[in-house]
Amino acid sequence: MDERELQKRFATLTTAHLADACIRAGIPVRCVSLQAVVPGGRLAGRVCPARHGGSVDVFLEAFHEAAPGQVLVVDNGGRLDEACVGDLVVLEAQAAGLEGIVIWGLHRDSADIRAIGLPVFSLGAIPTGPQRLDDRPQDALAKVTVGEWTLSREDLVLGDDDGVLFVPAGRAEELFTLAETIRDVERRQADRIRAGDSLRAQVGFDAFLARRRQTPSLTFREHLRSVGGAIEE
Repeated sequence: MDERELQKRFATLTTAHLADACIRAGIPVRCVSLQAVVPGGRLAGRVCPARHGGSVDVFLEAFHEAAPGQVLVVDNGGRLDEACVGDLVVLEAQAAGLEGIVIWGLHRDSADIRAIGLPVFSLGAIPTGPQRLDDRPQDALAKVTVGEWTLSREDLVLGDDDGVLFVPAGRAEELFTLAETIRDVERRQADRIRAGDSLRAQVGFDAFLARRRQTPSLTFREHLRSVGGAIEE
């Protein structure tokens, strides 16, 4: 799936739809709770990794090698004592044609970043920049760790109001198709609730309770699969 197709299809989906698609496909749900600096910000693109060690040069090198439409994913170890990205880095990312920035750490210059408008997701903000300079690992531009997940250029990153999700690029078509199916089922269910047909009635909840009395090991998820519900995956 190329960048244009990725953007087009994600525009009608959410990270929640794609997380449920991962469950249905048997793929680990690799997500983190990060907040958009620009309210309502959304991004989708291939991971452009950069491990921060205290100096901005790693970002400039990443931009030098990046392709338009990629997303800079910054590994700052989840540190909460320094910001590693500010307005100048965000402006440079925008000039390089990147889709946005995801930071496993903090940012600063919030007002300026909001004015720039490029989607930026982080753990939050703090005024100070780095006050250290660590040795740079050889693979600083090859892989990053975000939360418990190790990511590379073989991954896609998707972000919206619910947080950030990472999916393998090689399975994007399958996952997006599943997510679109889940979205459509949920929309039909929502329309029926608004029309007075309760969710309990739609999913046959009374029948589920009766079946569970006969088979205590029956799970609601198994029941949903049998009736075509999508509310849990």
